[in-house]
Amino acid sequence: MSKLQWYFNRLRAMNVPEVGWRLQQKILQRQERKIYGKCDVAVTACLFDSRLQLLKFNPDRVGLNFGNNTFHLNTGIHLLGGYEYNRYKERWNAGFQTEREWGQDFSYSLSYKQRDDVGDARTNWELNRHFQFALLAKAYYATGERKYAEELERLFLDWNRKNPFLHGISWTSVMEVAIRSIQWTIALAFLRKKGYAADGTMLVDMENGIKNMAAYVAQHYSRYSSANNHLLVEATAIAYAGFALDHEPWKRLAVRILDEELHKQNYEDGVNMEMALHYQTFGMEAYALVMHLMQCSGMKVPDTWKNLMEKQCEFVACSMVNETQACEFGDNDEGKIVDMEGGEIHHYKYLLQLCSLVLDRRFESFNHLSETICWLYPTSKIEKVGQLPMWKPLQSRTFVKGGYTFLRDNEGRVVIGIDHAPLGFGSIAAHGHADALSFQLYVDGKCILGDPGTFIYHCNIKKRDEYRRSCNHNTIGVKGQEQSQMMGAFLWGKKAETKLLKSELSADKDFLQAECIWQNGYKHNRSFEFDRRGCLLIEDVMTASSEGVSTLILHPACQVTIEAGNAIVKRDGVEVRIEADTAPVIEKAWYSEEYGKEKETHKLCFPLKNNTLKTRIWIERY
Repeated sequence: MSKLQWYFNRLRAMNVPEVGWRLQQKILQRQERKIYGKCDVAVTACLFDSRLQLLKFNPDRVGLNFGNNTFHLNTGIHLLGGYEYNRYKERWNAGFQTEREWGQDFSYSLSYKQRDDVGDARTNWELNRHFQFALLAKAYYATGERKYAEELERLFLDWNRKNPFLHGISWTSVMEVAIRSIQWTIALAFLRKKGYAADGTMLVDMENGIKNMAAYVAQHYSRYSSANNHLLVEATAIAYAGFALDHEPWKRLAVRILDEELHKQNYEDGVNMEMALHYQTFGMEAYALVMHLMQCSGMKVPDTWKNLMEKQCEFVACSMVNETQACEFGDNDEGKIVDMEGGEIHHYKYLLQLCSLVLDRRFESFNHLSETICWLYPTSKIEKVGQLPMWKPLQSRTFVKGGYTFLRDNEGRVVIGIDHAPLGFGSIAAHGHADALSFQLYVDGKCILGDPGTFIYHCNIKKRDEYRRSCNHNTIGVKGQEQSQMMGAFLWGKKAETKLLKSELSADKDFLQAECIWQNGYKHNRSFEFDRRGCLLIEDVMTASSEGVSTLILHPACQVTIEAGNAIVKRDGVEVRIEADTAPVIEKAWYSEEYGKEKETHKLCFPLKNNTLKTRIWIERY
């Protein structure tokens, strides 16, 4: 697809007010280019309204538990794709996927999407979000050892020198500026609270940088078709700066944005409209952190926020198959807003802990606390909430509005997640996959039939598309066709439509039926019947197609053999026998459990017979 075609398709996804707003942004950007286009202005200078310089930073308004004594001394961050932090920690413009580096072009002109010649911008952004700054400041605060603060100062000065305001890859996304601003706020709070005396002007510069980045985000926050999780994170950054500096306009703006977006981005049953579990929890983290700031300052949190977040927590808890794994649909780029542990890899566990403390209602075991939680809440609060009865799903449940169903057996061994949801949020549906009527199967906490994942965003568009295609999910695929029209890495055109036809969940048997009408008119009807003991029957009916194939993606840890026309899948003491009307073909597939990494796996392909297929799955031990 040419750049011109992409712009045309993107324009089609906008309404008239959005076009007007984007034209206004272009005018503002042109003005900013005149002022900052020479690549010689640091974000730590006095850039915006001079009245901002009168604001004073107060570390006690950042919502940190300075009395915490449970900590690790990780000072390096987890880079996406398995890249070694110590090798890249000062390579702010690294391409990662190549040895080339991003240039110092003015950020509004820097082309970063699908740059195979340089690399994946998302990989670079993780380094420039500056979680390492907060980690180093925390380590200094916890130990009093100057080496940590001095390392932070060295990195800070180096970054500030090499990344002038609005130049280079680290300035190409407002959300990236927002996350970086939050890390600087946390870092400065630790440094100021400990009484660090910098050799130079770092503390003053860092405070100026926070003011400037927050002011920039407040002028440029995402709107209209771009107002998804990005807007929520941007509002969180405005809130952090607003509370730390006691600046009422920013506090009011952040609360107003989040209040307006609450029901724009979420269904009433607690499912986020992005149709991607990770992005739901990313947005929930934004709300929870701002609610925490509000509670710490004595501000009342709206009941509407609390009520919907409780429903969101129930949805996330239903998605979980154990304390760290979940049935994930849609994109996952491992994004987070706060991480004071270093490489927070159990994001769902942390999120449910955080929400439990915000809501005074427990949704997680609290057996292993995230260190981030310990830096946000005192032990007394954690112990109090940890003694509350824990909400957990004990039976199957359908989220009718959101479009997901989770089936559970009577023994608590089996979890089946089913997707009968819309493609994604808004006109672009950025983070959705063409996975309507797909499902996932977990047994004893182990994934057997899974979602292939995400892998990559901003380079290798062929791989990006492969991970989103219908034929690479546990649903029906048709050669040369897709459920929905792919028009860009984060842009969908004509979309498939799904409809829940029946959901009958009981103590003895679960039955679910849904349909999907493809963008080309094909209709797929699929039913699931689960006996709650270990047998799943799936019936597929496809119209207007003669080349339908039912696909089952195996987790890479599974072994598969074909015996008498049946597929036998084994993994760590679990055996799954799959019998269908047609014999399966085993094909190579790809699976990505971590962003930027992929493994080879297999998929089972069952051709439909006369546009129909019955598939029985028996779950056993061996």
